[in-house]
Amino acid sequence: MATAGQWIEGARLRTLPMAIAPVIIGTAAAYDLSAFRPVNAVLAALVALLLQIGVNYANDYSDGVRGTDDVRVGPLRLVGSGAATPRHVKMAAFAAFGLAMLAGLVLVILSQTWWLLLIGAGCVLAAWGYTGGKNPYGYLGLGDVFVFVFFGLVATLGTTYTQAEELSAAAIVGAVGTGLIAVALLMANNVRDIPTDTEVGKRTLAVRLGDRNARLSYVAMLAVALLLVLVIAPQKPWILLVLLLIPACLMPSWLMLKGKKRKSLIPVLKQTGLINLGYSILFAAGLVLSKAW
Repeated sequence: MATAGQWIEGARLRTLPMAIAPVIIGTAAAYDLSAFRPVNAVLAALVALLLQIGVNYANDYSDGVRGTDDVRVGPLRLVGSGAATPRHVKMAAFAAFGLAMLAGLVLVILSQTWWLLLIGAGCVLAAWGYTGGKNPYGYLGLGDVFVFVFFGLVATLGTTYTQAEELSAAAIVGAVGTGLIAVALLMANNVRDIPTDTEVGKRTLAVRLGDRNARLSYVAMLAVALLLVLVIAPQKPWILLVLLLIPACLMPSWLMLKGKKRKSLIPVLKQTGLINLGYSILFAAGLVLSKAW
């Protein structure tokens, strides 16, 4: 029986900034459109956080029963370590998905955006299909696409739309930026796991690109995410606050490029998650200040 601490560790708290960042940006974009709705913002945050936790448990379950996590470098995996049974971890994943769907239903009712029910169902199916089912797309190198689309575009633009009922250039730029940073976090995780993933036939994008190119792609994604704000800077000059993150990106980028031991890449996950959170806060502050001034 896993302890409460092990269940919390299995939820992979360091990945949660990836879920909350798009909601912060999407809400700020709605405010910029004069349509801030705090209740809808909180519900969107709940949906994003619960989906992320559900994905983490589902990934733990699926990789555990396939034996992918039998030998790995990194934080605890509940099934792979034997701390919890596959059945219990699977139930935890479904419970998180169920709560996410409930919060999403309330959000749809409040915003009267019924077509979002289809997108919500797609989110849950995509979350499970990442490493679950007979042909998990995470094993085919498509997990990065899922993260960019759902934890970047869908989460950010969905948050904006459920408050403002329209989108803006700022919302789109923010969605692409936070999506790229989220993919960078996944890339850092998968670069660390290249040897073990290769052995079990898990063909992540990092495996397909190769160690060197995968590491370079991490740095490139962070750079593009930061520089994208220049697109809207003429209309939103305070958005340049995002560039204050450049120093924070140097250490994880250096570790990705120079870290030879797989364990040296573990801190990059937390650092990248904090970068995404910082990106969202500075992006939001830039929009609010630009509107006020």
